[in-house]
Amino acid sequence: MAARLGRRLAFALQMDTAMRDASARADLIDPATLAAMGRIEIVARWVVDGMLAGLHRSPRKGFSVEFAEHRPYQPGDDLRYLDWKIAARADRWVVKQFEEETNLRATILLDVSRSMAWRGDPARLTKLAYAERLAAALALLLLRQRDAVGLIRFDDAIRTALPPRSRTTQWRHVIGALDGPVSPMDAGRESRVDMALAEAARLVPRPGMVVLISDLLTDVPPVERAVRGLRAVGHDVIVLHVIDPAERDLSLASGGEALFVDPESGLEVPATIAEVRDAYRATVGAAIAEWRAVLASAGVRYEIVSTDAPFGGPLRRAFAARQATGR
Repeated sequence: MAARLGRRLAFALQMDTAMRDASARADLIDPATLAAMGRIEIVARWVVDGMLAGLHRSPRKGFSVEFAEHRPYQPGDDLRYLDWKIAARADRWVVKQFEEETNLRATILLDVSRSMAWRGDPARLTKLAYAERLAAALALLLLRQRDAVGLIRFDDAIRTALPPRSRTTQWRHVIGALDGPVSPMDAGRESRVDMALAEAARLVPRPGMVVLISDLLTDVPPVERAVRGLRAVGHDVIVLHVIDPAERDLSLASGGEALFVDPESGLEVPATIAEVRDAYRATVGAAIAEWRAVLASAGVRYEIVSTDAPFGGPLRRAFAARQATGR
C-alpha cells in the first residue's frame, strides 16, 4: 500500500511539473507527449492558452439578435446592456450577452473514418487522435473570440451535427461529441467528405467559415464540386490535410515483403518496401499537388498538417484564415 501511494504521489508531482511547463507553451510541445498529460478538453485549453498570448480580441461589435447569457459586468461595458432586474433583486452587476449577426459562424468538419485511426509509429498519435485535439483547440479558440462554432463528425455517414452556437455551453457539447462512441472498428470504411460539406452548407445557410480536418483519402472531383458550392454562396473554406510522416514518406524499415492494406477499400497489395518506396513517394507527392491545385483554383486555403508537429502551427494558420475573412 505504501509503495503504491508513493508511486501515485511521484506521478502526481511529475504531472504537476509537466502541466506547469505545458501551460506556458503547450502549443509548442510534442503532440503525443502533450496528449499523454490529460484528456482532450485539458489539452485543448493548454494549447489555446498558449496561442492567445499576443492575440487581441476583435474590436467589431454587431447588433443583438438573440439573447445568449449573462456575464459579470466589467469597467467599460455599455450600460445599456446591464440587467437592472438582477441588479435590484440580487445586488449583482451582470451584462446581457447576445449572439451577434456580425460574429463569424464556423463549422468544423472532422473525418472519423477508419483510415484516420492509423499511425506509423506507436510513439505518435493516430491521425484521428491528433485531429480531435486540433478540432477541440480550434473550437475553443473561436469560442473565446465570441464566434459561433459547430461540429460535424463523419465517415460514410454523418455521426454528429452540432449547429454553430457561441454560447459557453457549446464547448461542452463539442467535447461531448469528440468523446462520442465511434471506434475504429465501428467507423465506416469510406470518407464521404462531399456529404459532410453539404451538411455544413445546410447547417449554416449564410456565409461563414468551414474547416475540414481529414486525411483526404477520397476522390477529388466530388470534393471539388462541394467546396465550389460552398464558395459560391460566400463561405470561406479551409482544408487541414492530416498526414502521418510515415504515410507521406514511407519511412518504414526496408525489410522483406510487406502487406499494404487500404483500411477504407480493403484492398491488399503485397510488396517489398525498398522496391516501392520511390514510386510511393512520387504518387503521394502527385496526390498532394492535385489537392493543392484543385482547392486553390476554388479559392480554398489548403494546409498540410503532420501528426508529429505541435498543435500551435496548424492552429495559428487556421486562426490567420479566420482573421482574413474580414468578418
